[in-house]
Formats: sequence, C-alpha cells, structure tokens
Amino acid sequence: MSAEFGVRLRAGEALNIRMMGTRLCAGFPSPADDYVEEALDPARLIVTNPIATFMWRVAGSSMVSAGIKDGDYVVVDRSLQPIADDAVVAVIDGQPSAKLVVRLPGGQLALSFANPEMSPLVLDEASEAMIWGVITWSMTPHRAPPR
Repeated sequence: MSAEFGVRLRAGEALNIRMMGTRLCAGFPSPADDYVEEALDPARLIVTNPIATFMWRVAGSSMVSAGIKDGDYVVVDRSLQPIADDAVVAVIDGQPSAKLVVRLPGGQLALSFANPEMSPLVLDEASEAMIWGVITWSMTPHRAPPR
C-alpha cells in the first residue's frame, strides 16, 4: 500500500505549543491552575515511530462508538501489531476503511464497525482484507480553519 492514501507526518519539524500546568477541568475549575508549565511538540506526543506513522481524514460514521467521527483526523502507526479493541485501517477489496478489531467467541480476531446502527461487516470468500495499520490517536476539529 502506498502513501497516497494518507498524509505523511514530517519527521524533524517541531511546532511547539505552550502546555498548561494542569489538566483541563471539564467541571468546576480551580483558580490555582493558571500557569504555563512547558512547551509541547504535538508530533512528539502522538508519533512514536515517524517512519511508520501516517495521518488520514475520516469520512463516515462507522467508528462513532470508538470516538472517531466524520471529519476527524486519525494517526495510524503501521509498525504496531493489532490487538482486540484496537481501531485500525483495514484495506478491504482495495479500499481503505477504519474498523474495530474484535475478539470472537473462541478467541479469533475479526473486523467490525464501531457503530451499533450499522449491520455487521461480512466478508465473503472472495473478499480480500488486510490490516494496514493501527489507529493510535484521533483528533476532532472544533472550528473550521480560516480560509
């Protein structure tokens, strides 16, 4: 599979963003938490193996139960071995698709949608499927970028 399906993260280029000293409260905030602790390079946080890491833009709602929504960006590491409950990029009949790895009764791993409103994924004997990489992060834009 070639890189035309995803956007390659550039290794070695840093974009440091100021990191606040405490976690962001989603309830009642503490007034003592108003300080900047350090600068953080987001790529260093999300990329553990630059050579094997790619980004994709998600289209569709088949992964909403895994927290991955239409329009999100996902970070995919091709060097990781998928395990049960991993979100992955699978190439099914030549088409890349986000799927969930599930463990069937008996221990076998299979691919599924992470959306209870969708019918189960059924691959017939003529289907070709392979796991391209493991989704390690998803990022949801909350505001459209300026044009």
